[in-house]
Amino acid sequence: MKTPAGALNLTQNALKVLEKRYLKRNEDGKVIETPQELFGRVARHMASADVTYGKTDAQIKRLEHEFYDLMTSLWFLPNSPTLMNAGRELGQLSACFVLPVGDSMESIFDAVKYAAMIHKSGGGTGFSFSRLRPAGDVVGSTKGVSSGPISFMTVFDTATEAVKQGGTRRGANMGMLRVDHPDIMEFITCKNHSARLNNFNISVGVTEDFMKAVELDSEYELLNPRSRKVVGAVRAREVFDLIVKQAWKNGEPGIVFLDRINASNPTPAIGEIESTNPCGEQPLLPYESCNLGSINLARMVKFEQGQPAVDWPRLKYTTGKAVHFLDNVIDVNRYPLPQIDEMTKANRKIGLGVMGWADMLIQLGIPYNSDEAIRLGEEVMGFIQTEGRLASSVLAEDRGPFPNYEQSIFNGEMLVRNATVTTIAPTGTLSILAGCSSGIEPLFAVSYVRNVMEGTKLIETNINFEEVARGLGIWTRELAERIAEHGTIAAIAELPDEVKRVFVTSHDISPVDHIRMQAAFQKYTDNAVSKTVNFANSATTKDVEDVYMLAYTLACKGVTVYRDGSREDQVLSTKKSKAEQATPSAPAVEEKVVPKKRPAVINGSTRLMKTGCGHLYVTINEDENGMPFEIFTNIGKAGGCASSQAEAIGRLISLALRSGLEAQELVKQLKGISCHQPAWAEGGRILSCSDAIAKALEKYMPTDAPAADKGGNGKSHNSPLMIIGACPECGGAVEHEGGCAVCHSCGFTRCG
Repeated sequence: MKTPAGALNLTQNALKVLEKRYLKRNEDGKVIETPQELFGRVARHMASADVTYGKTDAQIKRLEHEFYDLMTSLWFLPNSPTLMNAGRELGQLSACFVLPVGDSMESIFDAVKYAAMIHKSGGGTGFSFSRLRPAGDVVGSTKGVSSGPISFMTVFDTATEAVKQGGTRRGANMGMLRVDHPDIMEFITCKNHSARLNNFNISVGVTEDFMKAVELDSEYELLNPRSRKVVGAVRAREVFDLIVKQAWKNGEPGIVFLDRINASNPTPAIGEIESTNPCGEQPLLPYESCNLGSINLARMVKFEQGQPAVDWPRLKYTTGKAVHFLDNVIDVNRYPLPQIDEMTKANRKIGLGVMGWADMLIQLGIPYNSDEAIRLGEEVMGFIQTEGRLASSVLAEDRGPFPNYEQSIFNGEMLVRNATVTTIAPTGTLSILAGCSSGIEPLFAVSYVRNVMEGTKLIETNINFEEVARGLGIWTRELAERIAEHGTIAAIAELPDEVKRVFVTSHDISPVDHIRMQAAFQKYTDNAVSKTVNFANSATTKDVEDVYMLAYTLACKGVTVYRDGSREDQVLSTKKSKAEQATPSAPAVEEKVVPKKRPAVINGSTRLMKTGCGHLYVTINEDENGMPFEIFTNIGKAGGCASSQAEAIGRLISLALRSGLEAQELVKQLKGISCHQPAWAEGGRILSCSDAIAKALEKYMPTDAPAADKGGNGKSHNSPLMIIGACPECGGAVEHEGGCAVCHSCGFTRCG
């Protein structure tokens, strides 16, 4: 079986994302690599690992061509750090890591330092804070009291915020706490405030004892991790209901079934799994990393005499080559810490998953929310797991099993090179490159709006739907625009019911069907499955509870939910005044905001910002408290539209500042807006005049500027806030997929 030779066929969106995030640049920020050269660089670096195993130059060259064809055919793609860094100076190729956090200052701040090093290299980190003693517990060395795990999580969050990653990948963390930790109630609600822990996903580590107590409506014990003594008992239903309420409110915390994960831990003698990577699909031991990649199932369909069918020989070939590729990643990777190098090579875990599942179903004419789709999901993933383990076994015969093999569950049963082989990861950016649907998610939309340069908006339509609509003779741009208004075709009268059944989107599908699909793939996945269960805004807490219990019943290893608009409500709604809360039936009183008057004399400074339109001079004047009060702009010799727009932005910012709006809120709205002519300057890329003004304002603001939340949960001026629905970089639509948030317009992802 060979991949098709020929030109690399990438969509315009894929080319845009490659240029923005993956291709090499010179010191001036100019792209100096083509997509073909990128894939050649990666293939060459991966094939070079075979030198270690005595392969000849001819064999290595042949393998390089096979890896290159595998990627350029878009049959398989490795995780983003591998595409970005293979064959380059940084050389860090892993997407996810787990670090231990012990119950001492030394261990805690070692973990902070190690996390910063990993984030700098482009990776995400997972932590369990379950070993930390609870708030109020004794500190032996000082006879003081502990501040508890949540307070230390804010230290990790701040450190993540401070680390810059060159604009390619963002720092992301998973914070986990066992359900039997005494601080569990505070942990469940720790993200109630939008300005807190924005660089963390959080999950509760749930035990079997807890779930049984929920079912029996009984109490369970809380344990002090320092003394391992029982410090109390709490009604399980009370804790479970709070988890459900918070997940309904803003999508967090997720839950991870820790005992279930450890039941399938391939190396229990080496250690206990305490946490996962940021999106939850990769349970790892402390200091382990995992190298992920995904098969594009949209390319695994063949047509014989016009009839579609799964191309099993192609899927087998791709699986075998992908396992070889990912095992080689382990050898050529440059790990950020020696402990990670040692542990990763001792267990050699890889995570081969899939993307394009919804596209495969559409090509086969199978509705996502059908029993037939569930059966095929099990069959496809079962096939990949079987063939993946066989490929790992072949590698083990040639290269030897992983070093901890004799202490693993495989010892004496099957010789394997890798402790784990399969994982279903979110593929937000990868699926854009491959031009397919993300992971095992349904379509996020049949048509959607993509923002491009100079404010132009393009309608992107699923290619399979466009072919069907053309075949029916009803395809028009007006149809695409109508669909893009809602993303779904459910209300389009002229479309046949059969088409509507096949082209369903995430919000057309019931939460139960989401979980059933997750469980189908989990059945044949070594690690875990990253997936989002989408709820309509009208969903109740009981709906969320039912899904959590179904996920437990169907043997999922975790579950993440998102109720449509829940985070928008949290961020955008205004709190009632005390008077309104006291008298809810009283008529609303309209309060007008009057801007402060400008004094005759005011102090400030001017900052030069380099933009694609020329030098922009931003003058920021301050009020009597030293806070930004007004802005004036001058864009050198540009004149015309650029000058007038910069002046308009300055006037509107000044009006907002004088009306009492927080400066950091204005930065948040303007920063990241892009135009067709970005510029590179000291400190990074300036995307537009709006972006330049925001960054000038951000640099002007003191680091101890007062936060919007006066209750002590404020956020530093440079802390980005992810408002679900609008991408902070391009303004496009942001969707929850695979336990993460991704923009299909520019490739932005919250999870790195």
